[in-house]
Amino acid sequence: MAQIRIRDAGVFLGVSDDTVRRYVENGLLTSTKDASGRSVVDGLELAELARRNAVLPADPSDVGRSARNRFVGLVTAVTMDTVMAQVELQCGPHRVVSLMSSEAVRELGLEPGSVAVAVVKATTVMIETPHGVSE
Repeated sequence: MAQIRIRDAGVFLGVSDDTVRRYVENGLLTSTKDASGRSVVDGLELAELARRNAVLPADPSDVGRSARNRFVGLVTAVTMDTVMAQVELQCGPHRVVSLMSSEAVRELGLEPGSVAVAVVKATTVMIETPHGVSE
């Protein structure tokens, strides 16, 4: 069972330590003590709470697709030359960057402030684990 310190739980949920403590007081999370006597929460319980509390904008495209990784957000920057462009989106707390043709940017009407959906379909997704998060 992964144990996550209260401070780290707040970081993962995007809330303060005090808010995590209130979640514990209100029964949304269960707190125990680790071997060092620090308050910790169960990693699985925290992950389930994070999933339940995730606020994701609805995909406005209303298109069926096989890709499950969709990030709805706002275009924050477009860097374009005559052939290629770099488009940055802010999708909740996540920054997504896409490289595409300048022609595609013009056809899609992408400009800072416009709503867009980043669709990710990859054969390789790397997952890393940080050292010391659950220690």
